[in-house]
Amino acid sequence: MTQPNGPVPRPGILDIAPYVGGEHQGHIRLASNEGALGPSPRAVEAYQAAAATLHRYPDGGSAALRGAIAKRFNLDADRIVCGAGSDELISLLIRSYAGPGDEVLYSQHGFLMYPIGAKSVGATPVVAPEDGLTASVDSLLAHVTPRTRLVFLANPNNPTGTYLPASEVARLHAGLPANAILVIDAAYAEYMNHEDYTAGEELVEQFPNVVMTRTFSKIFALGSLRIGWAYAPAGIADVLNRVRGPFNVSTAAHVAGVAALEDAEFLERSRSHNATWREWFATEVRALGLTIHPSVTNFILIDFKGQKPGKDDAEAARQFLKAAGILVRQMPAYGLPSCLRVTIGTEAEMRTVVDTLKAFLAA
Repeated sequence: MTQPNGPVPRPGILDIAPYVGGEHQGHIRLASNEGALGPSPRAVEAYQAAAATLHRYPDGGSAALRGAIAKRFNLDADRIVCGAGSDELISLLIRSYAGPGDEVLYSQHGFLMYPIGAKSVGATPVVAPEDGLTASVDSLLAHVTPRTRLVFLANPNNPTGTYLPASEVARLHAGLPANAILVIDAAYAEYMNHEDYTAGEELVEQFPNVVMTRTFSKIFALGSLRIGWAYAPAGIADVLNRVRGPFNVSTAAHVAGVAALEDAEFLERSRSHNATWREWFATEVRALGLTIHPSVTNFILIDFKGQKPGKDDAEAARQFLKAAGILVRQMPAYGLPSCLRVTIGTEAEMRTVVDTLKAFLAA
């Protein structure tokens, strides 16, 4: 809060509702879509070994990490820009390409950092309604104006867990003006195994106005290290490198990220675990009479609307779970007040959540 007669921030800053992440004080933490199995043991070992060089600045160009990303995903390392989480890269894109009088477009239940970033630079966030909790290309294109500078598409989307096939993403890009950037936020791409899906790298390589962002916070389970990356056309990569901090990714993050990328066996184990327990959890929750929105990610969105009085309150369910030591995420900020988002955790955690939901509905 600003003090009377003190410095005043730019117009619009105080209109921003601060981002509130998932809670952390609980026995079972399923509120932040963190990796169920934790990080690769090789990443932990590399992180610990980095302690001997804490007095040295990191490589400002993230060369080793960019090289490992390029090798793992068959990309051009020169087009990769690393950041302190994909959040930083999203913020840098908005800061670099939007300002007062410009518009930043995103879908109805998209990531909250899109409107926060837009407001922080004086741009106007514009929301396009979704269709069945899925981003609608027609709706997004209908909201494009001559002032549109960036279009954000979370694919797959958080918190709905839905996705658009590659053909629809290509159609969205084809309908945008050349001076608008399509940003494909593919934070959950590693969980996907659908033949009609791509994370968007092929569009980045074909066009000068498409950027893909990724993160190490989800399947790689390195959220506390804050590692993200963008794959961008050469011109946009150059801009991002001009405005980012010179040492924005720590040495510990560098080496842990490289080790995580190289541990393909652990990555596959994490993906398989998630698929198995996501489907199990969805089946069990449906059997309780609750509505499940199909998800391709590492979380499930549960809708309590339509339950009997007293059991149709998502906040009451969240408090009941919290009292049992289980943290899940409430969704009013995303326009989904009747829903809770539950991260897929370990087998024991998911069984405990089901038992606790059963107790809530029976109480």
